[in-house]
Amino acid sequence: MKTRTHLFLSLCLAGTLLVSCRGNETVDKTVNDTITEVADDTKASSESDAFVNLTDVVPDAILEIRYFGTYNFVGTRIDGYEQPTALLTRQAADSLRAVSDDLKAKGYRLKIYDAYRPQSAVDHFVRWGKDLGDTQMKPYFYPNVDKRYLFSLGYIASHSGHSRGSTLDLTLFDMNTEKEVDMGGTFDWFGTESHPDCGGDPVTGTWRQNDTITAKQFAARMLLRNAMMRHGFRPYDCEWWHFTLRNEPYPDTYFTFPVREL
Repeated sequence: MKTRTHLFLSLCLAGTLLVSCRGNETVDKTVNDTITEVADDTKASSESDAFVNLTDVVPDAILEIRYFGTYNFVGTRIDGYEQPTALLTRQAADSLRAVSDDLKAKGYRLKIYDAYRPQSAVDHFVRWGKDLGDTQMKPYFYPNVDKRYLFSLGYIASHSGHSRGSTLDLTLFDMNTEKEVDMGGTFDWFGTESHPDCGGDPVTGTWRQNDTITAKQFAARMLLRNAMMRHGFRPYDCEWWHFTLRNEPYPDTYFTFPVREL
């Protein structure tokens, strides 16, 4: 049993520089080797007619739009974020309302870090990723990752599912304590500690003894994950906070309009 526990800890803590979030393959590439590309049949659009203000549909949601401020892995406001608001496709927002109603009955509100992300923001991330000298936020978001590997490990890419309008990053807010729920790790932490399976099996919801994620923290992650999945969202293997509408309406379209109230 002790050997199995130590093996699990190594998976959670030691693999940060080796395991890629794109398919979990082992890689040995630097920033100059590759930038993720998308399929040739994708298209760009500047139209926002299919989008809504998230809080118009989910009025109980709390917004903490990290890329409008400076507390993010880049350390500055990100291009394309003109207002601290969140936008989603109507379909994703309606499904999120069902999640909110579900969790509100259990004493929680949703706290949103990011939703629709314009292509200009993704381009900003790519420029930052290529500037290997800019590491001002490394102690806070990627202390154990060499910046040279952010592309090959899948942390930075030339396109993002967020730009399709049906992906969001969020956590839980406890209405009783009036505090954000402790998930055992911060939003946008670059490391295997952010993986949903760090601390247990997300399929069965079973926590495993380890020194990284407590049983309570793992249960909180599963509470959010299960609610999102019940209402049509699929999780992401590398980030406990990241979800995409399973039947997203624009799977091949990357939108370019800025983030501001509609």
